[in-house]
Amino acid sequence: MATYANFARFYDQIMGDRSEEVERIRGYIKRYLPGAGSLLELGCGTGALLGPLAGDMPVTGVDRSAEMLAIAAKQAPTARLVESDMTAFSLGTRFDVVICFFDTLNHLPRFDLWHELFRRVREHLVEGGLFLFDVNTTGRLRGLCRGTGYVEDFGEHTLVMTFAAAPGEVTIWDTRIFERLDGDLHRLHREVTPELAVPLAMIRASLDPDFELLDEADIDGGTVSDEVERVYFAYRHRGGSGG
Repeated sequence: MATYANFARFYDQIMGDRSEEVERIRGYIKRYLPGAGSLLELGCGTGALLGPLAGDMPVTGVDRSAEMLAIAAKQAPTARLVESDMTAFSLGTRFDVVICFFDTLNHLPRFDLWHELFRRVREHLVEGGLFLFDVNTTGRLRGLCRGTGYVEDFGEHTLVMTFAAAPGEVTIWDTRIFERLDGDLHRLHREVTPELAVPLAMIRASLDPDFELLDEADIDGGTVSDEVERVYFAYRHRGGSGG
């Protein structure tokens, strides 16, 4: 999994405004668990979601990147931040809501690791608690591999991304940031990130024994399928010990 050690200070500039995701999370909570009093984010990164959500309830974030968490500590100063692998952590407490956004799940390059993350979610959610997450679909990831990548300027710097198919439905994201230093002088930062494509039916089947599907939505509000760009899920923990 990517640690974004070199990208941490550029990450928020590249990602831009995240208020739409914050409001989506708030909407799910208002609809399905209006009395929620605690929230855990897996792969919290720079705290772009935790910062605003900390005004609603106590929040905790888990991420394996010390560099990202250092920024999160400034953006979400009241949050509890834990440096750990999101597939192998134990906080000794349960939360009303667990979230995992920005295709963080896809960053786990094997489906057995998805199962491990789902186990951690079961262990850390109260009975009836919400699990909210999104994924890049198989259609989107395959489509990226057929494309030519893209180039984008942000501030004085330039982002270049290309995509390549790897065995096992994995897409390799090759991300390069050319940091402008002075005039035509640049410093290169590079991160190679795998993203695993998992059919939606497999995700649903993996969660079905212990979670109730409340909502699934295409990013554009259309019909959910493996060919749309991104899918958002809202699940309720059924309770029990889980598997």
